[in-house]
Amino acid sequence: MTQQGLVHLVVWSDYLCPWCHLGTARVRRLEEEFGDALRVEWRAFLLRPTPEPRTLEKFRAYTQSWLRPAGEADAPEFRPWVSDEGPPSHSIPAHTVAKAAAALGPDAFRAMHERLLRAYFVESHDITNEDTLRVLWREVGLADAAFDVSTTPETRAMIIEEHRDALAHGVNGVPAIMMVGNDVPVVGAMPLASYRRWIARALGRDAAS
Repeated sequence: MTQQGLVHLVVWSDYLCPWCHLGTARVRRLEEEFGDALRVEWRAFLLRPTPEPRTLEKFRAYTQSWLRPAGEADAPEFRPWVSDEGPPSHSIPAHTVAKAAAALGPDAFRAMHERLLRAYFVESHDITNEDTLRVLWREVGLADAAFDVSTTPETRAMIIEEHRDALAHGVNGVPAIMMVGNDVPVVGAMPLASYRRWIARALGRDAAS
């Protein structure tokens, strides 16, 4: 549904989800194509809400499954785990840093969002480690003092609430995208063409244009 020629999408995502890395690439393409007619709101979903023990050996084996989304024609870069870092503990740390970046504005969030995904899925960095997160924060040029927002109870509570809201909407996996006004989430990394048709139809456009 649109309001004055605007489509508002809510995207639930998790930084530990390989399909969300793929989904982000598709959403970015949609933003380029639809410009000001598309508004995207990113929200947290927690595939691993609490720390769970895993061995590095088992985690390395798991990351071979990333080759499946990597096989999509429009996939961003993926590399199975090669470092001795990790394994990552749980979903919350990366989300808190993304929220701290969002408090600085949309450009800061976009830079941090994409840096987190690349650090994890390409560079084999443990994005649940605070020291690693601070390094990534500095790499995208954000002020050290602003990082502390990620450590506040309020930021953590915001993430938990977004996750609960996703569950209330029936989201059971990510990425999940909901068009505001429709309020029925589409779960899974759908093909780019499917998203394009969905948005174009809401805007009253021909998807081919």
